[in-house]
Amino acid sequence: MKASHVAAMIFCCAALPIAAAEPMNGPEFEAYVTGKTLYFGQNGEAYGVEEYRENRRVRWSFLDGRCKDGIWYEDSGMICFVYEDNPVPQCWSFFEEPGGLRAIFENDPAATTLYEAQQDDQPMVCLGPDVGV
Repeated sequence: MKASHVAAMIFCCAALPIAAAEPMNGPEFEAYVTGKTLYFGQNGEAYGVEEYRENRRVRWSFLDGRCKDGIWYEDSGMICFVYEDNPVPQCWSFFEEPGGLRAIFENDPAATTLYEAQQDDQPMVCLGPDVGV
């Protein structure tokens, strides 16, 4: 094949629109996460871990041993979380990619994008409540 033909093929292909990934809806997200413990990273660093239970219940930790329980639900195409210590919904768009999930924090999309770093089927380790002396 002549170089001009190769260049023309590359140009044609580059001009084709690439299908944008659609965020996961509630049933897709539920099917992917239920029964799993997912570890998330940000910029190559460990960020947190979340355990996804039946009935859309979750448990989150910033990997410090302190856990908080919550629930998730779908709202306007986003997956939103409400935790026991914060009634304000934390809404994310989740995308399934070859390496795992990518999550964009929709409350402030410029602030946080997380990547699934690891999956586990074991429960998280949570320390007990702080005990005074």
